[in-house]
Amino acid sequence: MAAEFAQLSEDAVLGGRLVLRQPITGHRVGHDAILLAAASSARPGEHLVDLGAGVGAVGLAVARRVEDLAVTLVEIDPALAAIACENAARNGLGERVSAVCLDVAAPAETFAAAGLPSATADHVLLNPPFNAADNPSPDRGRRLAHTARADSLARWLGIAARLLRPAGTLTLIWRADGLASVLAALATAFGAVTILPVHPKPDAAAIRVLIRAVKGSRAPLSLLPGLVLADAAGRPSLQAERVLREGVVLPLAES
Repeated sequence: MAAEFAQLSEDAVLGGRLVLRQPITGHRVGHDAILLAAASSARPGEHLVDLGAGVGAVGLAVARRVEDLAVTLVEIDPALAAIACENAARNGLGERVSAVCLDVAAPAETFAAAGLPSATADHVLLNPPFNAADNPSPDRGRRLAHTARADSLARWLGIAARLLRPAGTLTLIWRADGLASVLAALATAFGAVTILPVHPKPDAAAIRVLIRAVKGSRAPLSLLPGLVLADAAGRPSLQAERVLREGVVLPLAES
């Protein structure tokens, strides 16, 4: 692992409740990961799968909050998967959180061999690549984390649907301007779609959407009041501070 990344930093998130090692260069843990974790409705005794886990921030943040939750972190990069495994151990979560090196495009048999058979997960979390491939980052890590092919969204959602048990829950974060594409891709296997817009400031258009959907449900779509990250002067909002630093859950996690 040291050969893969020349330098690693050690960073506290959730107000110090979680300490993560991560590469200094390339993709870094940000607000999106913590917001996604705060949107998960996972409960004790369930199994959660974090697809495209990177260093494990999302799955570990949920595991820190929810006792007796089993978490599997799935990451394509073997060096990042190794760091995710170390992060689980360093935070005292190694008994409940495991990391596997696996391409999300791998066939069902490969997932099953890695301990992830079809229709067994209670929750799947996704923070997939969502930037266009026309101007990719020169950094390989950032490119893998952020750049999506035209069929990436449908492929990731298909894997989530395969892993989830009937009535299992998918939660993801995506660009707000790509919401229509997400809804279209969800329609084949999911219902009970609930959307939480994320706004950078009051009166500004949403930049992200957090979406929860239930496999096989026929319930209608719901739109929640938006989360505003900062006030007009750029100071973090009280709600954002409570989520990002204190570990308070978002409304998506409460129903």
